[in-house]
Amino acid sequence: MHHTSVCVYCGSRPGAHPAYLADAEALGHAIAEEGWRLVYGAGDVGLMGAVARATQMAGGETFGVIPQHLVAWEVGKTDLTTYVITETMHERKKVMFMNCDAVVVLPGGAGSLDELFEVLTWRQLGLHEKPVFLVNTEGYWDPLLTLLRHVTEQGFADDCLHGYYKVVPDAAAARAALRLALSSTRAVAE
Repeated sequence: MHHTSVCVYCGSRPGAHPAYLADAEALGHAIAEEGWRLVYGAGDVGLMGAVARATQMAGGETFGVIPQHLVAWEVGKTDLTTYVITETMHERKKVMFMNCDAVVVLPGGAGSLDELFEVLTWRQLGLHEKPVFLVNTEGYWDPLLTLLRHVTEQGFADDCLHGYYKVVPDAAAARAALRLALSSTRAVAE
């Protein structure tokens, strides 16, 4: 049985603005309420922990993937529906991506940027067509969006790069965008 699964990349810290945590919690609730499964990095800290706890509290399924060396550091959340321990970060990212139908990127740091750029690069290379959403809570991603425009303006990527991700202002907009994207991918699969 295939679960419709949403992979969430986000910070292992709460960030400086309370809205970041609020959007993580709202997204977790939305994932559960829509009957989707959360796929994420299995941490119990920061936005990662918030999105997972919110999904669980709303009765949703969780699929967490963590590399062995981060189990203690990110406090592996072992009460998930599915808890997978990998050997490496590369393996973690691959397992997360292969087990999802869409990607949502909440505010985060270098790890979240790494995950985002990996899925954008794979899309550029034609390796997938999964929808990718950037949740731009309080304009968090504005500097990144400026940089991505600079990349295409300077000729290092085609304009189609901007079609590989969709920017939404908050968790509520992410939910609506996911609902639309996942209903069209389900229709194609059937």
